[in-house]
Amino acid sequence: MQLGINLGYWGAGMDADNLAVAKEADRLGYAVCWAAEAYGSDAATVLTWVAAQTERIDVGSAIFQIPARQPAMTAMTAATLDSLSGGRFRLGLGVSGPQVSEGWYGVKFDKPLSRTREYVEIVRKAMTRERLSFEGEHWTLPLPDGPGKPIKLTVHPEREHIPLYIAAIGPKNLEQTGEIADGALLIFPSADHIEDTAIKYLRAGREKAGKTLDGFDVCPTLPIAVGADKDVTTLADTFRPYTALYVGGMGSRKQNFYNQLAQRMGYEKEAAEIQDKYLSGDKQGAAAAIPHDLIDGTTLLGSVDRIADRMKAYAEAGVTTLTLAPAGFTLDERLASLRTGTEALDRAGLA
Repeated sequence: MQLGINLGYWGAGMDADNLAVAKEADRLGYAVCWAAEAYGSDAATVLTWVAAQTERIDVGSAIFQIPARQPAMTAMTAATLDSLSGGRFRLGLGVSGPQVSEGWYGVKFDKPLSRTREYVEIVRKAMTRERLSFEGEHWTLPLPDGPGKPIKLTVHPEREHIPLYIAAIGPKNLEQTGEIADGALLIFPSADHIEDTAIKYLRAGREKAGKTLDGFDVCPTLPIAVGADKDVTTLADTFRPYTALYVGGMGSRKQNFYNQLAQRMGYEKEAAEIQDKYLSGDKQGAAAAIPHDLIDGTTLLGSVDRIADRMKAYAEAGVTTLTLAPAGFTLDERLASLRTGTEALDRAGLA
């Protein structure tokens, strides 16, 4: 199992620290550095900046938002980043959510599965550098009865095949991801539940495509906070606002994929209470309503040995790249979390 690092969103006041974290991850031998985007910093610019100041680590979008870019533009960006980084780019895609898609981009959040499938097909076709033509439900290239003509990408990517990941949570999206992608970006993964909440659907998608999970990258992100095992409860409490935001406040009441995931993990009653409190404006109450086990089961907390045991459980469950989001109030604390990650991986016998 490899390790990755997730910088999250740029522009949150820790930008200089984020670059230092990326450089340290590069030095320690982490496999990939991911950056996110929502409605602030864009991931492409951040990844270019990181790639220019690192040497070995891959850089990946987690995610490029599908409603934000036409698929041909995403192919251009992927090809350019792969070329500039010397073949170190990984393309992560996702549909975002209804509030961002419709409120920020003005793109209707409908038929996300068919939209994603067409998007991936166009991106991959464009990056083959064949003349691009496509006829589907969501895109037609070139437009009919107009001056457009099939044209091809002029940039040469460093590699013929750039790894393509999809951020997936729901069962149908997970199955399609297994069918059409090279990897899956997962969030709030519990080693105890990941087979039933994610991997079995990915496996079904691979089987539909006549493949197995061999070579498919199962890539969840987990926050990590290091401390004494006796302080695990205190460490977990630092992630209450983060968990409350996703389980309680992401999307709408009817379309919150993270809330639905918590329900599938067995927290039906608790997920409903967290959402009710959060959407009513009681964010502190929502955070307080989160069961400790939900946080502890979806993070890496405690000593090196405790984290190593958890890493071993994820590897046994089928995780191939474990992406860490290092917690800490200072840069030194975040860098220490990175070093703990590599130490724990080695102690678990997974390096």
